[in-house]
Amino acid sequence: MSNTPGIAITGASGRMGQMLIGQVFANDRVRLVGAVERTGHPWVGQDVGVAMGGAALGVIVTDDAHAAIAPAQAVIDFTAPEATLGFAAIAAQAGTVHVIGTTGMTDAQIAQLEPASHQAVIVRAGNMSLGVNLLTQLTKRVAAALDEDFDIEIIEAHHNQKVDAPSGTALMLGEAAAEGRGVALADVSDRGRDGITGARKRGDIGFTAIRGGDIVGEHDVLFAAAGERITLRHVASDRAVFARGAIKAALWGQGKTPGQYDMLDVLGLND
Repeated sequence: MSNTPGIAITGASGRMGQMLIGQVFANDRVRLVGAVERTGHPWVGQDVGVAMGGAALGVIVTDDAHAAIAPAQAVIDFTAPEATLGFAAIAAQAGTVHVIGTTGMTDAQIAQLEPASHQAVIVRAGNMSLGVNLLTQLTKRVAAALDEDFDIEIIEAHHNQKVDAPSGTALMLGEAAAEGRGVALADVSDRGRDGITGARKRGDIGFTAIRGGDIVGEHDVLFAAAGERITLRHVASDRAVFARGAIKAALWGQGKTPGQYDMLDVLGLND
């Protein structure tokens, strides 16, 4: 057991937090050693299994992130940008692998992860699934093969509780398309259309966000030209795919040199 990496989960009560806890317990290659929630949350002080409505699991939910992360070999973090920055500092101090699935981080917030990456491994991705990361590579290659006669549109759909748009995955796909074309996404991104917008600007990469019901995650990359269209599509029907990918990243990060990595590194898909 002592050789099995210990995992701490932040945001334990959230959709992904609970999914991660279940997947860690179902995986004999890892063990749960910590569960973190914000101060004042009703789960704090309870056994995490009981708090989830099941049997006791032997891990007490705490609001002391230092205490939860210190004994862990990895912390998996699907929370909020400001919280993630705090956890990054704690993980760096402990030398713990920090797997970040948090979305909605600004460029400035992402830049603030740099000091922590000098002390610990950070694996950050807009999406942890194998399929989405394959889609990212395909998007880059198709964008590189087609000229600006093909408009690029990224359409994403998520549940009605998601607070950021476009999704982290959509932005990851946009970055891949821009890289394939040799441009900066910031220079060609078109995220809002309302009213009389005028004709679509040649070379732009458009984004559309759909929010409704309990949609787990759907992403389409549309390449549209006169007379033909190509659509690359990924549909996630179970959040477990993200949890399993995050656990894979936590295991991959063991023994790696401190630095910032992504799921393409974990999956061996980087060029």
